[in-house]
Amino acid sequence: AVRLERQAATALTVANWLLERPEVEGVHLPALESSPDHALWKRDFSGASGVFAFTLKTAPPDRLTAMLKSLDLFAMGFSWGGYESLIVPVDEGMIRTATSWTAAGPTLRISIGLEHPDDLIADLSKALDALRE
Repeated sequence: AVRLERQAATALTVANWLLERPEVEGVHLPALESSPDHALWKRDFSGASGVFAFTLKTAPPDRLTAMLKSLDLFAMGFSWGGYESLIVPVDEGMIRTATSWTAAGPTLRISIGLEHPDDLIADLSKALDALRE
């Protein structure tokens, strides 16, 4: 319970920070008050996890690669719910079946670990800077 509470709190901190970044088109986390599904989430859940996604406005493949390679704290991987933070690009258009996915930029899925939120934000800030270079 302690780990999940910490990861959920850190996820909200990181997600709110991402909302302010000019490179980010959207953050997909129902626990965010700005989420279109927040009312449903609040009705049905008492907490959140540390897993969410965000979509970039646009990014050529080489810049996305540079961004991902610049990360120090986030490892690439699909194993959600561990103690280390993970990130992986996903193609939502290939896995969505109920609705279509129309985002212009790439989507990245994150699993927040137990690192300090300030450290994760610094790592993502450096990575988003590398995306623009």
